[in-house]
Amino acid sequence: MANNFKSAGVSGVGTSLATASTLYTASTNINSIVIELDIANTSNSAISASVVFEDASANSGSGDTYHIVKNAPLPSGSTLKVISGQKIVLNGDDSIKVYATSTNVDAIISILEDVE
Repeated sequence: MANNFKSAGVSGVGTSLATASTLYTASTNINSIVIELDIANTSNSAISASVVFEDASANSGSGDTYHIVKNAPLPSGSTLKVISGQKIVLNGDDSIKVYATSTNVDAIISILEDVE
């Protein structure tokens, strides 16, 4: 089986959990592994950022949301490696979302798709 590596990015994230920006959603019936996730503060002020995992298979119907990091401080111009070294498995339709206290955030994710 070939390795299907993919990256995705988002700039200008939402400012609450309700308006969080979707960074990546696993395809239906496809398992993926998050290899790395970085978030950067592109503003001139300190902010806080959060990253959540949305479990689409949860019994609640719309899925359950779990914080990977919540309100992590990001000084002006800094970057945080949210996932680096450890791995997070995404089953079909699971997603990773990002939000912060400012829209001045860039996020980049690296994924290995279609794993068994």
